[in-house]
Amino acid sequence: MFRKCCKPIDIAPLVIFRIFFGFLLFAETLGAIFTGWVKNVMIDPEFTFSHIGFEWLQPLPGSGMYFYFLAMSLLGFAVMLGYRYRISLGLFTILWAGVYLMQKEAYNNHYYLLLLVCIIMLFLPANRYASLDVKRNSKIQLDAMPQWYSGIMVFQIAIVYFFAVISKLYLQWLDGTFIRLLLGGEHHPEFLRGLFAQHWFHLFIAWSGIAFDLLIVPLLLWKRTRTAAFIAALLFHLFNASVLRIGIFPFFALSFVVFFYPADRIRTIFLRKKPAIQPDDYHFENQVRLLYFFIPYFIVQLSLPLRHYLIKGDVLWTEEGHRLSWRMMLRQRSGSAAYRVVDKKTKEESYYNYQKLNPKQRNFVTTKPDGIWQMAQHIKKEYALQGKDVSVFVNASVSVNAGPSQTFIDPNVDLANAKWNFFDHDEWLLLYQNDK
Repeated sequence: MFRKCCKPIDIAPLVIFRIFFGFLLFAETLGAIFTGWVKNVMIDPEFTFSHIGFEWLQPLPGSGMYFYFLAMSLLGFAVMLGYRYRISLGLFTILWAGVYLMQKEAYNNHYYLLLLVCIIMLFLPANRYASLDVKRNSKIQLDAMPQWYSGIMVFQIAIVYFFAVISKLYLQWLDGTFIRLLLGGEHHPEFLRGLFAQHWFHLFIAWSGIAFDLLIVPLLLWKRTRTAAFIAALLFHLFNASVLRIGIFPFFALSFVVFFYPADRIRTIFLRKKPAIQPDDYHFENQVRLLYFFIPYFIVQLSLPLRHYLIKGDVLWTEEGHRLSWRMMLRQRSGSAAYRVVDKKTKEESYYNYQKLNPKQRNFVTTKPDGIWQMAQHIKKEYALQGKDVSVFVNASVSVNAGPSQTFIDPNVDLANAKWNFFDHDEWLLLYQNDK
């Protein structure tokens, strides 16, 4: 089996993916500037809610984040061209990790996937053909690669789709409730609103979504169904891109298709002048990266989405174990929260006004457990700057998928002095009534 993984194939799929990938990095970061995302998420807020443990990581002051994203877009363009590939991609990965870690209010699963693929691509020689690096030094040109390079890219996207299926197996997805909420609203074109209001269409989208996520990888792997599966993927992702407005993810997911087709087929389509390889001329025996990086990497990737099963309560309600688990487009949360601040010395009470936060931040600190806890920590620090030591108690109620609202946080627990549990259930986070 190891010998088969090391079988030489044409490097064309990896090279073409690098070009697609670099362009998407360029488009995502430059687009974030021109669509106002950088301004709304990074510049206008007084502060951002970073991932816990990275509170020190905050956006650059003034217009600094515009230059930050402009630098990322130029690095993405350099990756596309294969110019000083590892330096360009390495710097982009560091900067993108910074963006990912410094804010959670506008969290999107494809931000995480982008980071993972950046890390994978750092280990692969995607600049060894059709690149400026080869023009600078023709000695580095490589026409072939071991087959496992394509295999790890297929496995990575297969993980995303597989856990997307598992996460959809709950009642409010299966009965179309969430799809009804997702397709509601006035932002859709008027000619589609009638269709989007039909219950049969909600059920069709819900169940076809499960079928697509479950079958797309096997169908792309099988030669007889590959082209039909590609057309289905194209229609599926274009629908998502136009209706759900989920950024570059649909196009990002489609770019993985190059690894499902035979490498020679990709070569004849995209690199017609490239001669076919002679497999006997290449030997890829010592694959240290496969054994010592990618196998442990995928063990972690398979473990993270399962961790919520070891945590008490329903992850749909508690959100504990939700992140890094490919639980994509699954629920709508709404809620309210009142932050009661008590001066420990004077016992004076007041309610903290968090209306200065932007809408995404207000949603974060009223519906997400980590957002509520981090808001309490922020309030504690804000009062500490005034020389006051305070307790923060939160009265919060949350509704999931327009269901009944229930008390979310134990109102008798001082969250300012509560610890955040990374690996288990936080007892101050109340379980859904049916889970008790």
